Amino acid sequence: MRRTALAVALAVVAVALTAAAPARGEGEAHVAALQVALRAKGMYRSSVDGVLGPRTRAAIRRFQRRAGLVPDGVAGPRTRRAFGRFGRHRLGSRVLRDGASGWDVAALQFSLAWHGFASGTFDGVFGPRTEEAVRGFQHYADLNEDGIAGPATLRALSGPLPASPLGVAWPIHTRVTSPFGPRGDRFHEGVDLAATQGTPVGAAAPGVVTFAASNDGFGNVVVVAHGSGVVTLYAHLSRFEVAPGTHVSTGDVVGLVGATGDATGPHLHFEIHVRGAAIDPLTALR
Repeated sequence: MRRTALAVALAVVAVALTAAAPARGEGEAHVAALQVALRAKGMYRSSVDGVLGPRTRAAIRRFQRRAGLVPDGVAGPRTRRAFGRFGRHRLGSRVLRDGASGWDVAALQFSLAWHGFASGTFDGVFGPRTEEAVRGFQHYADLNEDGIAGPATLRALSGPLPASPLGVAWPIHTRVTSPFGPRGDRFHEGVDLAATQGTPVGAAAPGVVTFAASNDGFGNVVVVAHGSGVVTLYAHLSRFEVAPGTHVSTGDVVGLVGATGDATGPHLHFEIHVRGAAIDPLTALR
């Protein structure tokens, strides 16, 4: 209901600083595209993680047997053809825009997510949310924001992942119960931190509160801008302890842990965005 206001809060940018990216650990986009194709055929139910592990190979063999192919667990040309539209088009073989579908679109969605711009479900279909993600990445990468994934956008996606120029403190000193990365057929853009109802949540760094309200699946959420393009988000809060415009220091309480929004129990969902791109918080937490 307040999606636009929250989007503006997350897109707060200051002076753009470039930092070295952490080691890539996001899996392979072409493997993610294979997993999306297997999901579309009902052969694979695990996460679209881009890792060619035992579950993915077993799913390939199941599909090959059903398609009357040799079940060797290798997604070669004949297996790709048997996938139909989900097996067509290598990423980079054509310009991608609204209405496109196929292997390359699934690979694009996976790459966009790891670069901080998730587009909802990994489904190999270029719809409005994928276009929005492309535009967000193009803005981040200082490209023409046309929502079309052409050569310049794909080249930029082959570069390093976004990283924070600032180190930040843990908002709660606890364990991570759900990491940043693929979760089923979608992408988790932050980390979930274990905590009981009412646990105080501290600001991760000095900054200014730009958003403190209820927002759809996030429930009660606070957003803090820290400068250098870095923004932190604290979601599912039971209550707020700050308002927009509040200046906070590291550790100042911004709210209390809760289970508002789409939460099955009390915990803190925590995100870090750099010039609009969601990054793995564990790469910046100190």
